[in-house]
Amino acid sequence: MLRPAVAVIAAAASVVLVMSFTRITIDLRVATLALLMLLGGALRFRVLPNHPAALDSVALVAVFVIAGPWYAVAVAVFGYLPQLRQPSPAVKRIFNPSYRVLAAGGGGLAYAAVGGPVGEEVFHHVPMAFTAALAGTIGHQLTNAALVSIILWLEGQVRVGDFLRSVIAPTFLPMLGYSALGVLLAVMWIGGLGLSACLLVVVPLIVVRWALSQYQAERAAQAATLRAFIQVIETKDLYTRGHSERVSTGVGMLGRHLRLPEARQNALEHAGLLHDVGKVGVPTSIIRKPGKLDDAEMDTIRLHPARGVELIGNIPFLEEVKSAVLHHHEKYDGTGYPAGLSGTNIPYFARIIGIVDAFDCLTSTRSYRPARGIEETLAILEQDRYSHFDPQLVDAFVTVIRTHGWTAAAAEQPQPDATVEATIDHDDLSLGSSGGAAGSAAGP
Repeated sequence: MLRPAVAVIAAAASVVLVMSFTRITIDLRVATLALLMLLGGALRFRVLPNHPAALDSVALVAVFVIAGPWYAVAVAVFGYLPQLRQPSPAVKRIFNPSYRVLAAGGGGLAYAAVGGPVGEEVFHHVPMAFTAALAGTIGHQLTNAALVSIILWLEGQVRVGDFLRSVIAPTFLPMLGYSALGVLLAVMWIGGLGLSACLLVVVPLIVVRWALSQYQAERAAQAATLRAFIQVIETKDLYTRGHSERVSTGVGMLGRHLRLPEARQNALEHAGLLHDVGKVGVPTSIIRKPGKLDDAEMDTIRLHPARGVELIGNIPFLEEVKSAVLHHHEKYDGTGYPAGLSGTNIPYFARIIGIVDAFDCLTSTRSYRPARGIEETLAILEQDRYSHFDPQLVDAFVTVIRTHGWTAAAAEQPQPDATVEATIDHDDLSLGSSGGAAGSAAGP
């Protein structure tokens, strides 16, 4: 159904585009406005750290005010031209300019419906211009979201709800703010500056974009460093290679299911990645010990959450993850470590990580046992509700795994050593079959 749907959207866009050209005068002004849209499409910025956008949305609002909605529809497609440099499937090349035309039509319809001023009328109705610009932006955004949601639904690769929640919702209010820049650009344009008015609006945005790009580059470098650090730690034990990345992925899946805000989602995934970072301070001889750990060795293992907090303590953007790293081995019944917290006194992120941490451990091969199956492990988690884990979070995680599946640890892990006597380690929480961790590490 994807191709027929795109064909219908393209046909509708063609009709609207032809109608627009019958209602405008094709002259130098149209060419200038087309150039404005072209510049807007070429200049990209970030509405939020993970949500890039182009200035053609700002330029579109300016065209509403400068020449009216029909002109905006006529030149909307020029905002897409800069993207033609990027290779993409034919269906996408047809859909993208088509939905831009229809979205411009939706925005123009909303702008006209509230009586938005056009041309020099704006100087006499400035408040109305801003109100109409907001209405036009809302109409543009809603039409945009509706058309893209239809395609995502037909493709079946991304859930529409996830798209609306993760992309449209966080960018909706910022884009309303940018509509004011469109009015400002239009006022300066009509006032006599013409295309040169773009400099007064675009240059500050370019400076902001550069500053944000530097910030994002720093964040990316920090994340890469952390991942490299985790990989170094996991080389201590072939059986746990990739564990931290998988836990980060798992808590990310659960966080999205729980509809965490983006900032909290990012913090949760960082916490999942770094939850075992304190193991860098645990002697390799203990981590690789082929037999059962004694009480002193388990007590050394118990220190790794606190060591992890010490290691990340000086990284400002990780402030939110410290409590999760420190308390991810607490148990819901209060028998965990390091503080013996119970129930909802355990930090929310720590409760999430504890579930995914145990799940990945059980579905991974260890030196003393083969990996367990997904359904078997989910049954263990459900059995250990209230004793080890937050019952509501267990239910949510089980739903996530049964809905989206799980990529277990790589099959090339070494086979378990049948001569090893140990039956459990500090991560392996299968209460139903063999009890908790050995020695004083087991808690009271």
